[in-house]
Amino acid sequence: MDRKASMYGKAHAPEYQGALTTLSVNSSLTDVLAAGTRELREAEKAGQHGEAARSGLAVAEAHRRLGQIGDADRAWKASYRAARAAEDIAAMAWALWSGGTLARQRGAFPLARRLLQLAAEMGKSGGDVVVRGYSLAGLAETGRIQGDYDAVARLHEQLLAEARRRGEARHTVWALEGIAQIHRNTGSYDTAYALFEEAAEIAAGAEDRRGHAWALRGLADIVSVRDGDTERALTLLSEAETACRAMKLSSALAYNHKMRGNVLYRAGRYAEARDLYEQALAEFRAMSEPRGQALARLGLAKSLARLGRDRAETAAELAELAGELDRIGLRHAREMVARAEVELGLRAEAVR
Repeated sequence: MDRKASMYGKAHAPEYQGALTTLSVNSSLTDVLAAGTRELREAEKAGQHGEAARSGLAVAEAHRRLGQIGDADRAWKASYRAARAAEDIAAMAWALWSGGTLARQRGAFPLARRLLQLAAEMGKSGGDVVVRGYSLAGLAETGRIQGDYDAVARLHEQLLAEARRRGEARHTVWALEGIAQIHRNTGSYDTAYALFEEAAEIAAGAEDRRGHAWALRGLADIVSVRDGDTERALTLLSEAETACRAMKLSSALAYNHKMRGNVLYRAGRYAEARDLYEQALAEFRAMSEPRGQALARLGLAKSLARLGRDRAETAAELAELAGELDRIGLRHAREMVARAEVELGLRAEAVR
C-alpha cells in the first residue's frame, strides 16, 4: 500500500449513531435500513426522542442511497422533529444535512444550499465538528455539481486539508474525488488521474468501498477519454460495480452504467452505448434523480444520432434537454449539450 494511504485509519460512518454505531461504512443499505427501522420503533415506543432522531437519521440515509426518495424525505423530517423534541442541536444538524443531501440528489439546489447552510451553522453551535464538516462538504459538492468551480474549488481544498490533518480517510477520499472531478471537467486529465488514483489508494486502505467505487469510476473515465483504453476502463467499472451491488448503492450503480455508456460511445460502439444509457436512464427515473436522467438522456440522444436517428428529432431533443438543464441549474451539463450539438453538426439546426 502507498505510504500516504497507510497514514489513515479505517473509514467510519458518523451518520450511523446511537445503537447503530456498530454498523460499518460498508454495511449493505438494506441491512442498515432494517436495523435502523427496528431501533427507531423501539426508541419511539420508549419515548426516547434523542435515540429516535439518531436511528431515524440512518433510516433516512439508507432510503436516500437506495433511491427511495419519498421515504427518505419523510424520514429526515421525522428525525429532525425528534431531535428538536430532545433539544439536541447536533442531531438537528445531522437531520438537516440528510435533508440537504437529498434535496441535491433531487436537483433542488437552492433548497439543498439552504438546508446545508443551516446544518453547518447548527453543527457549529451544537459543538459537532463532524456534521459541520459534512455540511460544508455538501455545500461544496452542490456548487461543483452545478459547475460553479471557481466558487467551490477553494472550499474543496480547505476541506481536504482539514480531513488530512485529522486523518479522516472517508472525507479525504471525498475531497480528492471532488477536486479530481473539477480538473477532469476543465481538461486537466493528468492531474485528475493522479487525484483519483490517490483517492482509490486511500479508500482501499481504509476499507471504504463506496469511496473506492467512485474513485474507480473516475479513473475509468480518464483512461477512456485521455488514453482511449476502452478495455481497461470497462474493467475498472466492473470492479466498481461489484462493490455497488454488494452495498446496494443504487445511485452509484446507475452512474456506473452511465459511465460505461460513455466509454462505449467514445469507442464508437454506439448500439452497446445506447443500451447502457437506456438502462441508466430507467434506473435514474426510478429514483427521481434529475441530474442522472439528464446525463443519460444526453448520451442516449448522441448514440441514437450516431445510429441514424432523424437529425431534426435529435436537434429537438437536445434543445429540450438544454432547457431542462437551464431550469435545474446544471451549468456544466448544459455546456455538454452545446458541445454535443457541435459534435453532431446540429448547432445551426438546434431549436433556441
